[in-house]
Amino acid sequence: MRLDKLLSSASNLTRSQAVKAIKQGDVLVDGKPAMKGSDKVTEDNEVRYIGVLIKEPKPRYYMLNKPSGCVSANRDKNALTVFDYLLVPRREQLHLAGRLDRDTTGLILATDDGQWSHRLTSPRHGHFKRYRVGLAEPITDKAVMMLEQGVTLEGESKPTKPAIVNVLEPQLILLSISEGRHHQVKRMLLAVGNEVVTLHREAVAHIELDKSLSPGEYRALTSEEIDLSKP
Repeated sequence: MRLDKLLSSASNLTRSQAVKAIKQGDVLVDGKPAMKGSDKVTEDNEVRYIGVLIKEPKPRYYMLNKPSGCVSANRDKNALTVFDYLLVPRREQLHLAGRLDRDTTGLILATDDGQWSHRLTSPRHGHFKRYRVGLAEPITDKAVMMLEQGVTLEGESKPTKPAIVNVLEPQLILLSISEGRHHQVKRMLLAVGNEVVTLHREAVAHIELDKSLSPGEYRALTSEEIDLSKP
């Protein structure tokens, strides 16, 4: 890892402040003044900033129960974002592992581990996302069959991958999909002649939204939830 990146990720320094600290001689690597921010360091090197030992921080993983009305972005000039609820240190270094529409509620995940989020969200890995979907009209048997076989969305030629549908009530279903196309759930229901009224994400892969979290609340993931080798 670059020395300036280590300093900025493990302290309150920005990248430019880290470079300045290195130039001022405030940073020692193995007891010697560091020369450049681009110098590479490993866990075998002892890095100190004004005498304080600097260690590469461990990756962080959070789940948040997204409320309706906030956007899935790090910042937005005109609306609250999910990061306005995620009050953790260095939150600007986190990114979202998948997004939800502004009016969609439920499970959203944030991390600073890019490889983990890619494995979780890439369609190639086939992780299912489960949604509780309120409908404008009662779901028909034909519509369920179409969703389970895959439907062609408006403006596209390739059908969706087969979904898993559980009918809870005539106008309430659980829908599990393994893709992440734009507004996919809403467009899938339109393709079978229905319309989404409410949309709430309950799970991503084996990670279930903690039922104790009220809208806007969050917690760190457990080691079992982080483990993507689980089915």
